Amino acid sequence: MIFKSKIKWVAIGGLALSFVSLLVHMFLANTSAELVQYNVMTGFVEDLNINAAGKQGVASRKLWKKVKSLEALQPYANPRNKYPVPQNQNNGFIHAKIFGGFEKIRSSICDLVTISRLLNATLVIPEIQESTNSKGIGSEFKSFSYLYNVDHFITCLRSDVIIVKDLPPELKAARKRKACPIFKPQKSASLDYYIKKVLPKLKQGKLIGLVVVNGGCLQPILPSKWGEYQRLRCRVAFHALHFRPDVLALAHQMLKRLRASGQPYLAYHPGLVRDALAYQGCADLFQDVHTELIQYRRAQMIKQKLVHDELSIDSYVQKVNGLCPLMPEEVGLLLRAMGYPPTTRIYLAGSESFGGQRVMIPLRAMYTNLVDRSNLCNKYELNKLLGTESPLPVNHTHVKTAEELKKERGPHPRPQPPPPGRRIYQHEKEGWHGWIGEKESEPDPSPIDLRDKAHRLLWDALDYVVSVEADAFFPGFNNDGTGSPDFSSLVMGHRLYQMASSRTYRPDRKFLAKLFNSSSDNLYFPKRSWTVAARDHLHNSLEEAGLKRQFLQSKLISFLSHPIPECTCTTMKPIGDHHECPKWLKDHSVAKSHQQQTATTNENEQPDDDDDDEMDEFQSDSEDENVSNELTVERDEEMDPND
Repeated sequence: MIFKSKIKWVAIGGLALSFVSLLVHMFLANTSAELVQYNVMTGFVEDLNINAAGKQGVASRKLWKKVKSLEALQPYANPRNKYPVPQNQNNGFIHAKIFGGFEKIRSSICDLVTISRLLNATLVIPEIQESTNSKGIGSEFKSFSYLYNVDHFITCLRSDVIIVKDLPPELKAARKRKACPIFKPQKSASLDYYIKKVLPKLKQGKLIGLVVVNGGCLQPILPSKWGEYQRLRCRVAFHALHFRPDVLALAHQMLKRLRASGQPYLAYHPGLVRDALAYQGCADLFQDVHTELIQYRRAQMIKQKLVHDELSIDSYVQKVNGLCPLMPEEVGLLLRAMGYPPTTRIYLAGSESFGGQRVMIPLRAMYTNLVDRSNLCNKYELNKLLGTESPLPVNHTHVKTAEELKKERGPHPRPQPPPPGRRIYQHEKEGWHGWIGEKESEPDPSPIDLRDKAHRLLWDALDYVVSVEADAFFPGFNNDGTGSPDFSSLVMGHRLYQMASSRTYRPDRKFLAKLFNSSSDNLYFPKRSWTVAARDHLHNSLEEAGLKRQFLQSKLISFLSHPIPECTCTTMKPIGDHHECPKWLKDHSVAKSHQQQTATTNENEQPDDDDDDEMDEFQSDSEDENVSNELTVERDEEMDPND
């Protein structure tokens, strides 16, 4: 009896130990899977141009060095004229709702602060409709705070505009009763619109509502006498709009992983957005279902009178005119022409690239170190940003049973209808575009789709920080022509403000389209003259020629894409509209430049000035070539792959 009881207790103990062991095993398997995922995905192929001491070779350094002709430009958005501090006794409150994605939100917030200053009003923290609680986001966030740091925003702008987190109780009740006037201004609304139409209503009721839809509610370029309002926009965009602390912490962790072993990296944003592709008529650049999706969206835009052109349009003519994006394959060829080695670390920005991973295959084949946020962060780190989200209902597709089909058919010998087409089950649909194979119209977004849009704001925020801080940035489709700010243009404007001398490529897509057409048969083995022409164009795009083109194409759409000369100064003798920097900023700039130059000289065997004598094989061959930026590409027999 005692023996049996001992066996019983041993068995129970064994079962308990087995259960504990199973739990421990499952926990270790889960955590180790995340660690393995991180270790594998950040195992970059190291650049052979960097030796054991972490020093870059001459050829590699030239690809990452600053643009000397722009080093004199320094960020300076402080007020320069009489600029009184706002008073508590003002004309009233402005409550705003912002619709749209990451780029439209950022531009709209800057306009709202400027309008509040113009109307001498108190701004209530705007509501970002993409991240409201109705989208099922974490309960600890409240719209604006889902993306940005509210306290820093209020504190940073306290000398410009009074900003509050909520309305007073009596005005909040009036807004719920819809007793306050609501305005829906156009994207480029003038100052007169707000002074003559909005201000009287604000003084009368002490509260107005603004609904901002098109990525801004104030004209991008203001008269010169309103220069302080342009600088206010810069203070909002580049100083006040800080992301949430945990978003910034993860972004800085990504930067640390990208720059491991002392290597620089290039950020690339493809700009393959469905709306922009449909607006410009670039459907033929894709295949199958993606072409249909672009055409469907274009038909919607024509119906909404956003596009005043035909539905079917020659995409290749559009591309020759520079109206379509540079495809990832073309970007890879341009980077090769510049001399970037196959081991270059490239960060792929953009929360969504239309066409999926298929369009990235050629670029990944040329550059194996092409990574995105999913490579640099594990799932735990990304999900931690989302907070505590409530579960959403899952839509299950109901498959009719044989009995239900029999009831529908009715009694025999009634003639049977023709058999229906093969049913398309949920698991056979390729993501969000599965509807196109079985429906005529696009379905309304599901709750999960709306939540994914909110998540995309966070992914864009991570990509924005990594792109702004990159050693070089290459846009695939800036100035997309839709009339709204785009991601690449905002990044280029921020880099131009923060450090104008950083390597930001500003390619002319029209010139490059003709260049690619001239060598369409030998893209992967181009003539030397083709390589030199591409390199010369991209080098020029880093400097004044690229800045002029960006000014003409971007500033008319979004001031933040080209915030000079209003928000910068020069440490040299002023030229044109540029202002001379104050003495303290000049001294700081000179000291910083001297420190960087000393560090570079000590790190390398010879300074950058001597680098012109040593080039890689592409660059040494181009020294004797005198190839202009015009499209006069000669055929060289010595590098013909067909020989």
